[in-house]
Amino acid sequence: MKIKVGDEVLVIAGKDKGKNGKVIKTIRKEDKIVVEGINIVKKHVKPNNQNDKGGIFDIEAPIHVSNVKKVDNTRNKSKKESKSK
Repeated sequence: MKIKVGDEVLVIAGKDKGKNGKVIKTIRKEDKIVVEGINIVKKHVKPNNQNDKGGIFDIEAPIHVSNVKKVDNTRNKSKKESKSK
């Protein structure tokens, strides 16, 4: 897997197609990644010692690596700078 934590990615398939985000976590065995602000799902949580109040929380679910494309911000910046001159 060529995508690592901290990389900027563009979603190319699925309900969040066209959105950008930063990789938070990688799951190598399943070829999945968790992207900040992408693939948000509702999670129902019971009250417990760590969380006094239960509730419904929005969390990022993993997305398969084949549904994202790595974005190279350094190349985009250099192209824009050269065009503006």
